[in-house]
Parts: sequence; structure tokens; C-alpha cells
Amino acid sequence: MKTLLRIDSSSAGENSFSRRLTSEFVEQWKKNNPGGKVITRDLTTTQIPIVTEEWIKASFTPADQLTGSQKTVLALSNELIAELQQADEYVFGISMYNFGVPAAMKLWIDQIVRAGKTFAFGETGPLGLLPNKKATYIIASGGDYQAGSPFASMNFVEPYLKAIFGFLGVVNTKFIYLSDTKKIQFGVDRDTVLQPGLEAVRAQFERAAVTN
Repeated sequence: MKTLLRIDSSSAGENSFSRRLTSEFVEQWKKNNPGGKVITRDLTTTQIPIVTEEWIKASFTPADQLTGSQKTVLALSNELIAELQQADEYVFGISMYNFGVPAAMKLWIDQIVRAGKTFAFGETGPLGLLPNKKATYIIASGGDYQAGSPFASMNFVEPYLKAIFGFLGVVNTKFIYLSDTKKIQFGVDRDTVLQPGLEAVRAQFERAAVTN
């Protein structure tokens, strides 16, 4: 049985474009994976603390030497990492804020990038411990920051996520963009703004069906 981990990070709630697209992705994924399991993680409703000195010390302490308080400090990190390890595939809903990922997602990343858990250092350098995973990143942005656009150099989301997850061993990735969502502020209706993103999500599954 395959498992999908859905992670949402937009603070816009029901008005979020990226959440609508991750919902579509899940719907299509379920059709293609009957009986599959979906784990849902909303980063805006998960209380994710910043990494502290105590957290850092605990993360480098051998498991059999952890104190009670250190175990408590690492509890959420362990839970989030377990979700990544359990899932075969990930889908991320990301709103571009100030050319980068939402703060909640950065906090989550700091909790799941851990030596000995999601990466290790070997004789030849770093080794990602999340191999054979597939990730789809759905990015909603007010403007157009895709490759080839005039503002592509201001897109720090895609290169950052490629670097972080590549470091963890996740190299089978797909980026889906919903650009120019600001059009809704100028009278363009929501369904029209969403349509290109919905089509891109559905097309991914149509291509997979043809390949299989």
C-alpha cells in the first residue's frame, strides 16, 4: 500500500490557492492509488518551535543517553521525520512569501533536517537518508517567477527546496506553478485564476497513466 504525505504551508486558509491544488493532487492520487493512505500535515496549525541550543544538543546526543527533557524537545521532530520516512511520495502546497517559503515551512525544515535521521556523513561526503521518495512542489505566487520570466532571479523557493531535499536524498521532484494569483485583485474570478494550476496537476497524472 502506497502512502502520500500532504503538507500545506499557506496562511490563507480556505482562500489558499496552493491548498486547493494540493486537494486536487490528493484526489487524483487516490484515483491512481486505490487503497492508498494519505497523511495530512498542516504546518500553520502545528505548533513548531524554533531550533534552540537545547534542541541542537539533544539532536547530537545518542538515543540511549537522552534525558527526559531532551526526549521531549525532540518529540515533534521525531514525529515529523517519521511521517517523511513512512510516505512513498510527498506533495507540498507552498505560497511564495517575499520570494521564499513561508515561515512555518522553514520551521518545519529545521525540525526534519537531522544528522543520523534524514542525512548522514560518510567517507565520500553527505548521504541523504530519504532515498526513493518522490516529491511534487506546488507553488502559488502573486507574480510570475518561473524560469524565463523577468523576475525568475527572485525565485528563492525552487532552488532552496531542490538543495534541501536533494541533500536528504529526494531527487525525484516535480515543480508545479500557479503564477499571477494577484489577478484576483483586479476582478479576475477565482476559478479562472486556478484553472492553469488544476490543469497542470491533472496533466501530471495523465502522463503517469500513459507511461504505465
